Parts: sequence; structure tokens; C-alpha cells
Amino acid sequence: MSAPSVDYSAPGDLGAVRAFVRTQAVASGMSPTRTELLMLAVNELATNTLQHTTGGGRVSLWADDGQIVCDVVDQGPPRAFPRPMPAVDAVRGRGLAIVERICDQVDTVSGPDGTTVRLRLHL
Repeated sequence: MSAPSVDYSAPGDLGAVRAFVRTQAVASGMSPTRTELLMLAVNELATNTLQHTTGGGRVSLWADDGQIVCDVVDQGPPRAFPRPMPAVDAVRGRGLAIVERICDQVDTVSGPDGTTVRLRLHL
């Protein structure tokens, strides 16, 4: 059985991505506060996909051993983690650093199907 997923390719798809994450996380038993954090992290990654890559992406989400696992897959380059928080006066560059700080674990791997950023949050 494959994990539930949603594809996105345009800014107008981000609302559907957030709704998908909310529905799946709540159905898996995640608290409202943790669900909001996950939605923020996924929205940041999906927004980066749309700004910096072509072809859109896919979000998959499932529960595994007391945590939510969420893959965000796109055709972008690998992302390096850990990421330093940019200077206070920096105009850009906080998104991935914030994702890393609000999730319990962030990993990335690139392969023939693209680059996957895997988020894990404890239920």
C-alpha cells in the first residue's frame, strides 16, 4: 500500500497541500499545535519547490511508530542540513532553517525520482 499523497505545480495548489497535510495529520492523531507546525514546514518546502525548481512536486504523509513522516519530493538539488539561521537583517534564507527547527528530524536524499526532503514529527 502506498502512502496518501498530493501533487502540486502552481501557487494556487498550496491551499490543497495544506488541507491534505491537516487532514492526514489529524486523522493520524497529531495534536492541532503539532499539525500547524507540520503544515508550516510543508508549505515552506512546497513554496521553495515552486520558486526554485520546475515541474512541481509531491507531498506524501503517513504515521509510523508514534510519528508523522512526510516526504516532499521535487526536481530540485539536494538541500544541506543542518542549516544556520540567517542574520537578523537577511532578506531571505530563513525557510529551510525554520523547517529544521520545528521538525523533530529532517533528512534529504536525491535519486532518479528527484530530491526528497523527509520530515518527522512525533505525534
